[in-house]
Amino acid sequence: MPSLDPALAPVLPRTAEVTSNGHLALGGCDAVELAREFGTPLYVFDEHELRATCREYREAFASRYERSSVAYAAKAYLGRWLAALIAEEGLDMDVVSGGELAVAKAAGFPMERVLFHGNNKSAQELRDAVQAGVGRIIIDNFHELSLLDDVAGALGKRQQVLVRASPNVDAHTHAKTTTGVLDTKFGFPIDGGQAEEAVVQVLARPNLDLLGLHCHLGSPIFDLEPFEQANHIMIAFARRMRDRHGLELREYNSGGGFAAQYLRDKPAPTPDRYAAAVVDSLRSALAEAELPEPHLTVEPGRSIVARAGVALYTVGARKEIPGVRTYVSVDGGMADNIRPAMYDARYEALVANRAAEPPAETVTIAGKYCESGDVLIKDAALPKLWAGDVLALPASGAYCLAMASNYNLSPRPPVVLVRDGRARLVRRRETYEDLMRTDVTE
Repeated sequence: MPSLDPALAPVLPRTAEVTSNGHLALGGCDAVELAREFGTPLYVFDEHELRATCREYREAFASRYERSSVAYAAKAYLGRWLAALIAEEGLDMDVVSGGELAVAKAAGFPMERVLFHGNNKSAQELRDAVQAGVGRIIIDNFHELSLLDDVAGALGKRQQVLVRASPNVDAHTHAKTTTGVLDTKFGFPIDGGQAEEAVVQVLARPNLDLLGLHCHLGSPIFDLEPFEQANHIMIAFARRMRDRHGLELREYNSGGGFAAQYLRDKPAPTPDRYAAAVVDSLRSALAEAELPEPHLTVEPGRSIVARAGVALYTVGARKEIPGVRTYVSVDGGMADNIRPAMYDARYEALVANRAAEPPAETVTIAGKYCESGDVLIKDAALPKLWAGDVLALPASGAYCLAMASNYNLSPRPPVVLVRDGRARLVRRRETYEDLMRTDVTE
């Protein structure tokens, strides 16, 4: 019986296997048959992997800190089917836009379990959130502070909020995804006094109920030390706010940013290790500050959905430049996965129709779009590739579809959910008619 390269196991869903005819199977479904039935590019999500990871995070934190919640960061990827699954698994949800809030509402997600983020929420988004009964709104700046107080007052509501503070901690991640340093568009800096002024102002607003503080350092964070450092800074700040202004720290949100494994040689910490680092450092900081334990919330996104998703492409053109490089093009690319072009993100790959075959060449996997930067993987060691092969990119569940576009007027791909040998279409492929639906021609 053929088998997968064991080094790829951590980046594939736990159900991944090789069939007797050498094909990759996900959730008991033949990936090559999925590509034939639904076409490519195709994104396949493994339901078992999703649910298992949700439970691992929930149990890792609850076992160490009883008063804790895990909120899924929906910006990594969201659809109504996924919102319903997240609700079933007992997680809260963190949204960052009116669109994400609308999807959560349409899926029947409990609004009291929703946290609303964002550095420039509009008046309409805030009205929608307050009217919907969103549990927490995280205040990001002074403009929003005043706007939300006015919106809540006009609706006759007192909205529960957290203040997002920046502890000026470097998370040692990509510059474009670092959010906890001083020079960032997000949150009130503790250094310089803006975070303190925000606490003072929120406490004085009649329509806002300040429950506590929020901190988010960026993503993906492989090191545990930044979480520990940030917790000590944030809790020391909370102590000063209690002593100076009477802040009662009822809730503390340490954010997310937990990493996912994309490459065979770069493992990410497990949910247990993240939970231990966050909880232990939080308890230590609380003891030093002589503060009681608040409710703790964390916000994993990428690390919940990345491994569960696998992108499937069909190989097309091949260009060999002797002594330089061989390009192999697929029928997707930066329109469905802009992460390599934007963040220099790296992926593994395997040939789904020859999943157990060893590498025979090194090639660069290029996308079909009219940009030289449309490259999915540079220097991938793979079996010899030919037109018609089905190429699988593991760990594609986070930020690929969420950041997908219609570049070159390409329809965005469908999404299939697999479990126990059954495949369910949860998002159809866009059509050319869909692309023109918003045109106004009269």
